[in-house]
Amino acid sequence: MKQWKLRLREFSSRALSASIPVLIAFAISAVAILLAKENPLSTYYTLISKSLFDPKGLLKTLHYAAPLILSGLAIAVSFKAGLFNMGIEGQIISSGFVVAVLGYRLQALPSGVLIPLLLVIGIVVGVLVALIPAIIKAKWNVNEMVVTLLLNYAIFAVLEYLTSNIFRDPSSGYVSTNMIGSSAIMSRIGDSKLTIFFFISMAVFVFMYFVFKKSKLGFEITAMGKNRSFAESTGMETQKKTIYIMLISGALAGLAGAGWMMAEKYTYTLTFSGTPGLGWDGMLIALLGGHSPVGILIAAIFYAMLKTGSSSVGIYTNVPAEIILLLQALIILFLSIKFVAKKKTRQDEKPLVKKEVSE
Repeated sequence: MKQWKLRLREFSSRALSASIPVLIAFAISAVAILLAKENPLSTYYTLISKSLFDPKGLLKTLHYAAPLILSGLAIAVSFKAGLFNMGIEGQIISSGFVVAVLGYRLQALPSGVLIPLLLVIGIVVGVLVALIPAIIKAKWNVNEMVVTLLLNYAIFAVLEYLTSNIFRDPSSGYVSTNMIGSSAIMSRIGDSKLTIFFFISMAVFVFMYFVFKKSKLGFEITAMGKNRSFAESTGMETQKKTIYIMLISGALAGLAGAGWMMAEKYTYTLTFSGTPGLGWDGMLIALLGGHSPVGILIAAIFYAMLKTGSSSVGIYTNVPAEIILLLQALIILFLSIKFVAKKKTRQDEKPLVKKEVSE
């Protein structure tokens, strides 16, 4: 009973910490909406109702949430272990590019074979890209944040060259690869945008939930994140675990890139991942969700709601759709502020040690 109360208190604290930045961002954005001579309440009603309570809008929101769930989990699994894998974006676009090329070259294969094959290839690509900083971190303790950030720029430059030259579709009016074959495209459910990719991401979410909460690896991830030195002193092989965790993160990012290619984009362009990018969106989602799988799921759906609802706001009101960009920027700004201080428990408090002075 006591443990249940502690968990409930921790969940309430996390929920409050995530809600306050969102509410402040909505309040400040309301001022901008008033300047546009529109009613903030009706604007927010349009934003939410068209993306969550309208059947088509809800399915569209879930469709856009699929890669965000995976990228958020990819960020969380590394950050929770104290490893700052900032290369999620590079891993996503690498996977998307390879799947785009092979989806065109192997289009003679039937869908039942090609789609699972490309998903596996996407995962492998994500793992291979993550392997470089993982080994450098584990063997030489080089700062993984610097390595992964720089690797993102190198990957983008290489893919830009390949897309613009070797693998460019000559019939396209803009820089892109050839479109993947119809056998590589995930079919939509009914007349919605939703595909099987969402259900794949949900299956991965359930798996990662049990990894975080119920598995030995989940305990080791938490232990490494809280105190790496103590984890080493207990006999944990932190070097091997560093590689494993980075590779799991890369696998999730690779799956996000492969699925997004086959469910939405169908061809690799220089804006495949969007602006600022699925990897960077995943970082916001992981922060908003408190690096918890359930929190990430809720945050991903919320963030997808903003993207889906922005077009409805532009159509049904006189408020520009760019107001959603302001809302997102404000959420990022206020997430950096700790509004709820964590209360110290007796275990957290350091006991006072009295020194006896002998005369």
